[in-house]
Amino acid sequence: MSAPAERGGREHTEGQEQAVRVDKPLLDRVDALLRDLPKTRVVRLPHPGIRLYAKMESENRTGSAKDRAAIWILREAVRRGEITRNTTVVESSSGNFALSLATFLNVLNMPFVPVLDPNVNAATERTLRRLCARVEKVTEPDGTGGYLLSRLARVAELRAELPDVYWPDQYTNQDGARGHYELTAAELLADVGRVDYLFVGVGTGATINGLSHRLGVEQPDATVVAVDVEGSAIFGAPPARRLVPGLGSSIRPSLVDASRIGEVVVLSERDEVAGCRALLRDHGIYAGGSTGCVYAAIARHFEGHSGPEPVVAFLCADKGEPYADTVYADDWVAEHLTPVATKGASA
Repeated sequence: MSAPAERGGREHTEGQEQAVRVDKPLLDRVDALLRDLPKTRVVRLPHPGIRLYAKMESENRTGSAKDRAAIWILREAVRRGEITRNTTVVESSSGNFALSLATFLNVLNMPFVPVLDPNVNAATERTLRRLCARVEKVTEPDGTGGYLLSRLARVAELRAELPDVYWPDQYTNQDGARGHYELTAAELLADVGRVDYLFVGVGTGATINGLSHRLGVEQPDATVVAVDVEGSAIFGAPPARRLVPGLGSSIRPSLVDASRIGEVVVLSERDEVAGCRALLRDHGIYAGGSTGCVYAAIARHFEGHSGPEPVVAFLCADKGEPYADTVYADDWVAEHLTPVATKGASA
């Protein structure tokens, strides 16, 4: 991967940049958090025609793969002197990345202001309001069918308002991708060995960027399949309203442009729900929306496959509990995502 681009989180003049000093005690504490990250399991899942493996990123401290990107971003920003103990971190998030940042920064006794929107899972929002003294929530759609641009506009206002602020900017920050390159991908390949296909849900692009580059170095013949959802603008479609957070975007992140992608699969939110329920029914894995969409993409891609069994891997990116009132709730699905079949596993 290329060297991380210059970060724009804190404003410094050239002279101030030269005078920046690293907060060494803070760096030591962030390094300790990094060392304490769990090594998440890889499990084999029975599936016709393929050898299927899931890396259980839901076992991370906050229950999602976002921990890997968040801690790497924080560590690098502290190492460069962009964050000290006096800094307020501000970030736009649909939920999981904010939860990761809030948890780590709470341990570090540092302020964090997440900027959310109405699609955030209720359970995630409740937890963030317990962890953060200030939570911003935009309510006006941004004209694309979503709220991302409204969230980013509020972030810009907060950066102008607060005296010492760092913005991780997860859609462009190469440090987040590096976290997945060094941690998530390295663990996956060490446990699975050869991978023929790696399916990755795409949102900010950090996960697919980091994983695809590591796979390109170690197993360049493997195919990386990007999984997106209808209503997302990442792969050229016009943005439209989406209701399930965690997958897709109303912009095309630069981290996606820099990724190594062999194929793209775009499914509906109805497919996403069906994939979540099938994963729970077939394998007892209670996962979030993006994971269900990836599982549905794998099932569709290899339906009727015959011949040698390819090795297929994906991430169980987060837990299903925050989606209990939406993806796993028959009434919500029937109201918002008809005509999806609502029979099967529920929670």
